[in-house]
Amino acid sequence: METLGILGPPGTHSEAAAIYLNEHGGKQRKLKEYAEIYEVLRAVERGEVDAALVPVENSLEGSVNITLDVLAQSDRLIVTQELIWPVRNLLMGKSSTAKIKRILSHPQPISQCREYLWRHYPDAETVKVASTARAAEMVEEAPEDSGWAAICTERGGRLHSLQVIAEGIQDNPHNCTRFFEVKRRERTNPIKNPQKVLIICQIDGAKAGSLYDVLGEFARRQVNMTRIESRPARTELGAYIFFLELETDIGEEIVAEAVEAVKNKSIWLKHLGAFSVLRAS
Repeated sequence: METLGILGPPGTHSEAAAIYLNEHGGKQRKLKEYAEIYEVLRAVERGEVDAALVPVENSLEGSVNITLDVLAQSDRLIVTQELIWPVRNLLMGKSSTAKIKRILSHPQPISQCREYLWRHYPDAETVKVASTARAAEMVEEAPEDSGWAAICTERGGRLHSLQVIAEGIQDNPHNCTRFFEVKRRERTNPIKNPQKVLIICQIDGAKAGSLYDVLGEFARRQVNMTRIESRPARTELGAYIFFLELETDIGEEIVAEAVEAVKNKSIWLKHLGAFSVLRAS
C-alpha cells in the first residue's frame, strides 16, 4: 500500500483532510505522521513516503510559508492535487461545565477563534503549542480541576477523552485551508484536464515594470490568475520570487504559451505542477 505523509500527531486537521482524501480521492494510502511540515516534504524527497498532504494557505491567516519555501528550493517536488478543507474548530475539555482558565492550541486556530475567545473567555490565558492534537493531549494530562481546554478537531478531542464545550467557534464560518498533495516529479504522470497550474519565477526587480510585464502576458491571453505570492529569494536583500497560480479553463495550450512568454522575461522559471481541485463538503 502507498503511504501519505502528514503533519501529526493523530487528531490534527491535516489528518482529517488526509482521511477525506483517502475516501474521495480514488486511492487508499497508509498515513504516516511527522512532527513538522518541513519533515513531511523532505520525506517525499527521500522516498520515505509516496506523497504528502501539506497545508499551503488558510483563508483567514494567509500562506503557510514553510510549504512555499520548500517547494521553491526543491527540484524534485511537484504539486499533483489541491484539497480545499473547511475548518471547523471545537473547544473541548475534561468537563463541559468547568470554568475555563487556560486555552491551548496551535497558533492558527487561536487566531481563527480570536473574537470568540475575547467574547466568551476574556480572562482565560491562551497558550500556543505545536498542534491541535498536542493541545488535546496536554488537556487530557492536566489535573481534573485545572480549567484547561483545547481548540481542536472533534476526533483529536475524542482520542484524548475530552468533551465538547462549544462547536464551530471559528470567527468566520467560511474559514477553510488549502492543502497540496505533493509527490516527486519522477513518480507523477500528467493528469487530464487539470484545473490549475502553479509556477514560480524570479524577475529582475531592478528593472522598472518587470512585474507589470509578466502579468501582462496573462492578461493579454485572458488567463485568469487566482493567486500571486512573493517570497524572499534567499540570495540577497531585495530579491524576490513569485508564486503564480493560473486557471486552465481558457485552454491548456494558451496557458502554456503564456507561461513560456513569462519564462522569457524571467531570470528563471519553474513549473510546480498542473493539478485538479477537490473541495471537501
